[in-house]
Amino acid sequence: MQDTIITFRLPKSPISEAFRNMRTNITFSDIDNELQVLAITSTNKSSGKTTILSNYAVALAQSGKRTLLLDCDLRRPKIHKKFELSNNKGLTNILLKEIEVINGIQETEVPNLFVISSGPIPPNPSEILASRRMGELVAELKNNFDYILLDAPPVGMVTDAAVLSSVAEGYILVVAIGNCDRDGVRYSLESLAKVNANVIGIVANKVPINKRSGYYAYYSAYEEDRVLNEKTKKKQLKKEPI
Repeated sequence: MQDTIITFRLPKSPISEAFRNMRTNITFSDIDNELQVLAITSTNKSSGKTTILSNYAVALAQSGKRTLLLDCDLRRPKIHKKFELSNNKGLTNILLKEIEVINGIQETEVPNLFVISSGPIPPNPSEILASRRMGELVAELKNNFDYILLDAPPVGMVTDAAVLSSVAEGYILVVAIGNCDRDGVRYSLESLAKVNANVIGIVANKVPINKRSGYYAYYSAYEEDRVLNEKTKKKQLKKEPI
């Protein structure tokens, strides 16, 4: 397992505590409707979404929840690398019915945490993820796991993340501070809104340590959008002649 999985390597560190706080915030985001299937996407590449997802998955598993990581990034899969697992067979093989579901599930070093890697990269990722078979697979997996976490491609670059809205009960958007501007965040939120995706929050990653008490900060997506709108209005007012 790679050293970036801090929640496993250093469970008592401030970073691990931040992920436990993230776990608590998401758990209480919708008390009446427990979100079992969550997709994590990002505004663009190199935002650290897979690292965020992997640490969050470990935090869930450490709380006693049977957790499955499903690599739906069929263009640049990384989950198997994070946990140093084989990617010879995985999601694409299951969807094409080349293997049984049970044969595509791999155990990790973390108790209660399992992985289905991407498998061979297909020529048509969006079509495969939007297939009826994908919906049937997730429905089947829900009977065997407390949480299913989907690693989706960046929403601002391809449609794959959006098509997962048919199976994802909630979305988390990862934003790398300094690597994405306000318009990029707004565009990503609007893209998810068009498919009626339930965006439950934003994770701000790569926050300078001297600006935050921790390495990661968790925000409500709606609060983030409200702040962005207010700042835009203030700038517009400043530009208006007196």
